Amino acid sequence: MELPIYQVDAFSSGVFSGNPAAVCPLAAWLPAETMQSIAAENNLAETAFFVKTGDRYHLRWFTPAVEVDLCGHATLASAYVIFRFLDPSIDVVRFDTLSGELVVTKEGERLSMDFPARPPEAVRPCPGLVQALGGSPKQVLASRDYMVVYETEEEVHALTPDMAGLCSIDRFAVIATAPSSTAGVDFVSRFFAPSQGVPEDPVTGSAHCTLIPYWAQRLGRTELVARQVSKRGGTLFCALRGERVGIAGEAALYLRGSIEF
Repeated sequence: MELPIYQVDAFSSGVFSGNPAAVCPLAAWLPAETMQSIAAENNLAETAFFVKTGDRYHLRWFTPAVEVDLCGHATLASAYVIFRFLDPSIDVVRFDTLSGELVVTKEGERLSMDFPARPPEAVRPCPGLVQALGGSPKQVLASRDYMVVYETEEEVHALTPDMAGLCSIDRFAVIATAPSSTAGVDFVSRFFAPSQGVPEDPVTGSAHCTLIPYWAQRLGRTELVARQVSKRGGTLFCALRGERVGIAGEAALYLRGSIEF
């Protein structure tokens, strides 16, 4: 069997930065076990699979270890593939997903995603979380993921988490965040999900479903610029829209080819 595959660097204007995602358009669904095996073989943070039905697309995402309910960078990458290669005549693509309808719109060189907001609430962290993550956080909140707030960007850069320790937490993943010390950027973050097969994700759209409501309230603005300060790094242009968030960025094609199995 031959299957088309694209690899796209999301939240970046060029290759070798941002977050790489594999994108596999399908004529019909493969067994979940096969898609999981492909994602494990790709060994990227996410592999996206989609099937077109009428003028819509059903979209699913897999890490090397599990299927997930929401992924931003692989949604951006999937829309990029559709806009550039599969249906260049359209400006809006609608995906049906485990998180409901997700819409991606062309906005010049950027692609803008409409995602559900996941505001965090103050929580008592599970035992070992802060010790495994490191540093001296000022606040711990959570939605799907823990969101651990530090006072400075430098503290977030300096984190060297104990990944084995983070595997034992009782949430999907951990976001570390702080106000930015860089002009033109409002806040920074890093994202760790070792128990899901992603020790550190380079740029995480879904994490910003939680980050945007928090920083919009804290900074008193609904339009924000974010930077994920992983080794590869990526920039996200963010907006709070009531119970939804806008997350926009650029993307670049790294490769296209085929899988044979």
